[in-house]
Amino acid sequence: MANRELTPWAGSRGAPAPFERDPFTSFRRQIDRLFDDFFVPLETRSFTAPSAAGAWPSLDIHETEQAYKVTAELPGLEQKDVEVSLRDNMLTISGEKREERKEEDGGRTYAERTFGRFQRTIPLDAEVDADKVKASFKNGVLTVEAPKNPAARDKTRRIEVKPQ
Repeated sequence: MANRELTPWAGSRGAPAPFERDPFTSFRRQIDRLFDDFFVPLETRSFTAPSAAGAWPSLDIHETEQAYKVTAELPGLEQKDVEVSLRDNMLTISGEKREERKEEDGGRTYAERTFGRFQRTIPLDAEVDADKVKASFKNGVLTVEAPKNPAARDKTRRIEVKPQ
């Protein structure tokens, strides 16, 4: 116990740099790392591995003059596990992933459980006709079609800029 290092591993096993011998510096680094992890956006705190880029679920968004089409890949989920809502022109896809696996091989048993909530919110530029939004779910793929409000489309107009 007398040879125990007080500083965290810094990438090499040589002697620590003089500033790393100070326990307060080590403590400050750990606190900074804690705050960095805490303030990560909630979208990246999902089922993806920490090294994976992006948020889960993966989305494709296609916009035309008439509508938005959003496709989300939700492998392993069922229709009852997914919710779609539209509020203040923001489309939200949320749900909960619950998975349990159990394998038995002779006298050994292997069990694994995965639980967790997810949520993705997509801001839509044009006003959507909320009464005509449709969502379908097939083979782990959610498709949402949100037609743009024709009245809102007609309200867009060019404004002439005049000199003073």
